[in-house]
Order: sequence, then structure tokens, then C-alpha cells
Amino acid sequence: MARTDRLFRLLQAMRNLPSPCTAARLAEETGVSLRSIYRDIDSLRAAGAQIDGERGYGYCLVEDNSLKPQAFDRLELEALALGLAEVKSFGDADLARSAHAALTKIAAMVPRGRDQELFHAVSQVYQPNSRYDIHLDMDLIRNCCWQERAVCIRYMDSIGSISERTVFPLTIMYTSRTMTLLAWCLLREDFRMFRIDRIQSIAITGKSFRPRRVSLLREYLNILRTNEVSQKETTVFPNH
Repeated sequence: MARTDRLFRLLQAMRNLPSPCTAARLAEETGVSLRSIYRDIDSLRAAGAQIDGERGYGYCLVEDNSLKPQAFDRLELEALALGLAEVKSFGDADLARSAHAALTKIAAMVPRGRDQELFHAVSQVYQPNSRYDIHLDMDLIRNCCWQERAVCIRYMDSIGSISERTVFPLTIMYTSRTMTLLAWCLLREDFRMFRIDRIQSIAITGKSFRPRRVSLLREYLNILRTNEVSQKETTVFPNH
């Protein structure tokens, strides 16, 4: 295997695998020896890639300056175009503008002619109307997630009952029909889902939950995945 190809494979493995990733796992993924992994990591660091970690602990790719847009192949560019077009159909004006800006930035950086593969992709998204009916300030919700600030929401449930909750906003989940805020509810002291279209109002509180968002979100997603697996097993092997 050519050295350049080997380095690209190592970078891709470090992007894809959970961090920190041991040298043994990287060697298994790329099909080279441990000695080659150590040598190639030194070469990548010398070339400008910021890689944290050391032997016996594992490695984490912090910043990668080697991947340029022109490294994308035609199908990868098509995936980018399709994904950004899908974002533009959500109905969130801020995200739609950002998706368009991202597309033009990528197009400006790829070689001449490749930009047409972005703007005239084979796969297209057609959404005549906004997918979601949005009346809240989605940028406020996103900022509170990032800044790990609690919010007070006025919420109407499926039967029309209204309650006020203080929650830790963790992430916004997009499904085919609804947007849902995944959060930790201080009233219930548990994880809860709140449909965005049922949130009547939202206000920022002075309470911070930093630095708990990532750990709380990871725990909640693990619970959701576990419940999904349990439901599938119950369906396949019903109790008698």
C-alpha cells in the first residue's frame, strides 16, 4: 500500500472510530502493523494534524487540516447537496440560510467543474411547503442547548392540558413529521420529550447546567436505543 493511501486510511479510521482509539484498534482497522501506526501518527502530526494521546492510552484527532473539499468524490458531493437541500426544507429560516451558505462555501472551494455536481445533483428534494409549522425562536433553543442554560416552557400535551416546566434542553430531534426537544425535566426529575409544535412559549432562566449536556444526552440516547431494542425483541419473541 502506498504511504499516502495509508495515511489517508489512518485519518479516516480516526474520524470514524470512537475516541480515544488505541493503536491496536487503528492497526486492525487499517490492516497495518503497530509500528506503522506509531510512525504514521508521527508523520501526520508533523504535517499539521492535531492528534492528542499517546501509546498505551489511545489517540484522538482534534483538528485535521488534510481533508480538502476536492477530496470528496461525486457521490459524497451528492450526499452533501441532498442533505443541505433537506435542511432547507425544514421551515427553520436560520437553518435554511445556513444550509445555503454552507453549500456556496463548499462550491467555492472545490475544483472548477465540480461545483456543478453540487448545484445540479442527480438526487433532489422537493418540498412545496415547510415540513414543520414553527412558531418558536429555534435559534434561542439551539443557543440554550449549546450554552447549557435551563429554560422555562409552557407546554400543551396531547389531550390539551397545559403545564409549565423548567427543563435542561439537550438536543432537537428531527423526525419525518415532528421536531422534538429532548430534555431533562426538573419537575419529573427524568428525561422527557417535548414536541416543538406543542410548546406555547419559552423563556431563558438564570440556571446553568454546564457541563452536563453531553453526558445527559449520551445517557438519554442510550436509554432510547435500549428501549428500541427491547421493543423489537418483544415483537419478534412475544411473551406467551
